[in-house]
Order: sequence, then structure tokens, then C-alpha cells
Amino acid sequence: MPDVGEAEEADEKGPLRRCVVTREHDRPERMLRFVVAPDRQVVPDLDARLPGRGIWLSARRDVLETARTRGAFARAARGQVVIPPDLAHLIETGLLRRVRETLGLARRAGQVVCGYAKVREWIVAGKAGLVVQASDGSADECRRLLSGARDIPVVSPLMAEALGEVFGRERCVHAALRSGALASRLWHESKRFAGMTDVSALRTPGFSGDRVEQADR
Repeated sequence: MPDVGEAEEADEKGPLRRCVVTREHDRPERMLRFVVAPDRQVVPDLDARLPGRGIWLSARRDVLETARTRGAFARAARGQVVIPPDLAHLIETGLLRRVRETLGLARRAGQVVCGYAKVREWIVAGKAGLVVQASDGSADECRRLLSGARDIPVVSPLMAEALGEVFGRERCVHAALRSGALASRLWHESKRFAGMTDVSALRTPGFSGDRVEQADR
């Protein structure tokens, strides 16, 4: 029988990854990867590209806290490790940066519009695969925006000022992305960020995220 280390190395080669705390398997884009640097410091690898055997966690604040306080990192690394005291903050900051970067890529690719009127036009025309609402926006306004299309997923990782910066505005409350790779990436980054910050950033209960990956036609 393979030992734990060999089993976890095998997990890294398959389509799913296993959380070292919950032991549950999930797709890598929904999880958090860590590696151990040569100085034995635990480093978050949000891109999942750094060399070395990865340590995977479900993207939840309580899971990270359990791993930090109960020795899960050391067991997975098979030795003592150094855990940065601001590890949770590093992850949150990194995920927020990835949200902004994804929106910026979508803007440059012409895959996103902003503003209530334009977003509503895309929804009515069936072009919107994912809606972004500012976290300080109105829930009632969001319901009106989605009228007749309540199955479209909504994420709320940014406040209005931060969302506006992406589009060169003082504030922005609503944006919409076409279905495709960037919409799928934003969905997953927002979900990971929500899990780490314990906020309700996903407003379509039970939505898996698969639909935003379909190419817009």
C-alpha cells in the first residue's frame, strides 16, 4: 500500500484534489494550494503553478484555521513548517487581486459590460452568463435587474468603488460577463474569496458554476 505522501502525490496528478483537513475531493479551481518553500515556510499558491508537492485545502476560513492550529500543514509536509501569522490575509488579498485581474481581462477582451442599463440589455438578449453586483449594492435592485432571468448567477466580491476602478469610474454597481472561460474563472475566484471571508458573495443557491463555462452563442 502507498504511504500518505505517495497517495497525495497521486492526487495531484488526477482531475480532483483532496483537502488535507476534510479529506474531501474537489476540482482544483475550487480549492487552495500551498507549497513549502526551501526555508520551510508555507506559501499560498493561488495560481497552482509553483513547483513542489502541493498541500490542498477546501477554500473555507474554518478549514484554514483548522490546518493552521492542528498541525495539518506539518503532517502533509512530513516535517516542521513555518506558517506566516498573516496567512489568511495573504490569501484574501491574493484572491481579491485575481478577481480584479479577471475583470480587467474581460474588459480588454470585450467580454463584460457595466452599468444597469447595459447589463439589463445583455440579460434580456441572453448574452449574460454571470452578473457582478457591488457588495454594497441593493438586493432589491438586483432582483429587478434579474427580472425574468433569475437563474443567472450573481457574485459580489467588490464594493462599488473598487468595482468602478476596474471600469475607470468612481463607482459601479452592476456588470455582466459573457459565458466562457473568464466568467467561469471569476465565478470560482469569487466563490473562493467568499469562503475565506465568510460573506455571502454568491446569490444563486446551489449553482455549480458549470453553466458559466459554456461558450456564448
